[in-house]
Amino acid sequence: MSQPAVSKHLKVLERAGLISRSRAGTSRYSHLEGERLKEAGAWMLRYAEAWNAGFDRLDAALADYMATERSQPQNQDEKEKE
Repeated sequence: MSQPAVSKHLKVLERAGLISRSRAGTSRYSHLEGERLKEAGAWMLRYAEAWNAGFDRLDAALADYMATERSQPQNQDEKEKE
């Protein structure tokens, strides 16, 4: 990852309050903000069950689709290619 990309990511985290940044001479330090990270984690947990249920439904739908595709007879064009 390039240095400009890292800087952009750090800026986003800082704006969200998840990290704080400081300077000492030419050095720049980033500090995790534990309480804010805890709040973000708690927020994500509230939605995790819904997200996981949605992914489970998507997995089931894709499995059904793949099973249907495998059970369909090939059309004439596909047979001629073989």
